[in-house]
Amino acid sequence: MMIHEVTEAVGKHRLRTRRGRGSGSGRGKTCGRGHKGAGARSGSGGRLLAEGGAKPFYRRLPKRGFNNARYALRYDLVHLEQLNVFDDGATVDPQAFHQAGLTRRPSALVKILGDGQLRKKLTVLANKFSASAAKKITEAGGQVQIIS
Repeated sequence: MMIHEVTEAVGKHRLRTRRGRGSGSGRGKTCGRGHKGAGARSGSGGRLLAEGGAKPFYRRLPKRGFNNARYALRYDLVHLEQLNVFDDGATVDPQAFHQAGLTRRPSALVKILGDGQLRKKLTVLANKFSASAAKKITEAGGQVQIIS
């Protein structure tokens, strides 16, 4: 092979190791399994997460109690600066946030956060507002309406 024949494809895929093909291969005789013992036998490999006689970690942890993660309300967050994409004097609601690409779902619960400046007069309908966001919206001449 000459230097001008080298391309990106050369050396991209490494050949798999052929075990048990003589001592010159580097993986001959015991094929990297060592001498005797459970690891040298076929079918070894053991259970996933086995700890060699110690109690496995997942069995040491308590499994009791209640976790609120399944029932917690999750809000899509919209920053005040992002509301500048809407027209001046518009009424914006969760459906409008979704159409503008600010939330993931049209039915998402929305919380407005006060990061940035609002340069337009908007009527904003959302499920929650931070105190700073509500203050900045009213200072810009807009209105805040909480959706239940």
